[in-house]
Amino acid sequence: MLSWSPLANFFWDLQCKIYFLLVGICSALKLTVPSHTIHGIEGQPLHLSVDYNFNATASEIQIIWLFERSQSNPKYVVGSVNQGVIPDLEYQDKFTLIPPNASLRINPLHLSDEGNYIVKVNVRGNGTIAASQKIQVAVDVPVTKPTVHTEPSSGVVEYVGNITLKCTVDRGTRVVYQWMKNGKRLHAGPNYTFSSNNATLLIVPVVKEDIGNYSCLVSNPVSAMESEIIAPTIYYGPYGLRVKSDKGLNIGTVFTVDVGEVVLFDCSADSNPPNTYLWIKRDDNTTQVIKYGPHLEVVSDKVAQKTVDYMCCAFNNVTGKRDQTHFTVVVMSVGLEKLAQKGKSLSSLAVITGISLFLILAITFLFLWKRYQPHKVIQQKLQSRAEADYRKAQAFSGHESASDDFGIYEFITFPDLTSGSRVSNQSVPGPDFVAGQDMLSTVYEVIQHIPEQPQQDHQQSSSG
Repeated sequence: MLSWSPLANFFWDLQCKIYFLLVGICSALKLTVPSHTIHGIEGQPLHLSVDYNFNATASEIQIIWLFERSQSNPKYVVGSVNQGVIPDLEYQDKFTLIPPNASLRINPLHLSDEGNYIVKVNVRGNGTIAASQKIQVAVDVPVTKPTVHTEPSSGVVEYVGNITLKCTVDRGTRVVYQWMKNGKRLHAGPNYTFSSNNATLLIVPVVKEDIGNYSCLVSNPVSAMESEIIAPTIYYGPYGLRVKSDKGLNIGTVFTVDVGEVVLFDCSADSNPPNTYLWIKRDDNTTQVIKYGPHLEVVSDKVAQKTVDYMCCAFNNVTGKRDQTHFTVVVMSVGLEKLAQKGKSLSSLAVITGISLFLILAITFLFLWKRYQPHKVIQQKLQSRAEADYRKAQAFSGHESASDDFGIYEFITFPDLTSGSRVSNQSVPGPDFVAGQDMLSTVYEVIQHIPEQPQQDHQQSSSG
């Protein structure tokens, strides 16, 4: 018999532990679920998907499903061994299990089915390995379309009243409330207060800026719905009182008209409900109401005085607030001041237009000057005049072409009988020349010779 030393025993035990550890890892069972929390809809089926795998030889596979309600012990609902299904008789028609698939189908789903579902898989081979997972199932009822109620429903006055908006739904579980204003989420603010579950909105105090379209959005994990738009009635004003003329001009403290001119004034202010307007005319020491309504027509030729004060008053009968504005109408017999007033209203567009026209004319003049250059035109006219004078000189010579001037010329000098001399430019015959003894004569022969040079030089020498 072999004897083992303590060190050998230690290594033997270590090898055995490593072997069994490796075998366990290779044959471990892996059980997975897509999500540990699933929301189901009441009245509809729910499928709980489960997947498992292992790397070992299995002689027997067991699947067990347990149901655990809040504050209660898990309860067996269905199970299987290999291909055989063993249901709990209480839930025989409610749960469906098709092995070797470990997924569970619940049909139909009720609120009482909400809780934790535990799946356990046992695999027996060389040994038994097991794994389990827990899935939390929440059963929800889809929300219905919410309704918003306003208190008070008749409207409130700004800075005086408050508005309460309440959102309610007929059906739905785990409802989340959210308030919208003009299509955007409404957050808490100085005058916006929400209830603990956001189902109620309180506006304190109400101001003009609170006017808008309000709606309530409700949702839960399986549905969402939005209420109809509601616009609370808020009374405010008057704000921004002003007077305009029929020409669209805003009236200042002074307005000038010509004699015989008819002017229509319009008084307006922002208010809800619409304002009540009246016009007051002020004389030296008296004040009288001359018209009710937003419009006033002033005929200047019927005004007894040259300066008249008018006042427009706006009243809001609900808010109890009022506003007023006054201006002075000056009637001028000469329209100088009217012209000055119109001159002040000259728009900058007219000034820009004038400057633009000036620049266009300047650029056009510069372009014409550079293109035609008057000094060159004058030079061309002088050259054409010189050529015309030359042609006139040819006309006086008795012929038009210089080629007729070639030939033999004789120049005769006569004795100075009266201390004068005369030169003839006419050719004479030879016999008459011999007969004159006291005359000195010289004969020249002009021969036509055309030098070999450019035609342009020949024309210049001929013109010379």
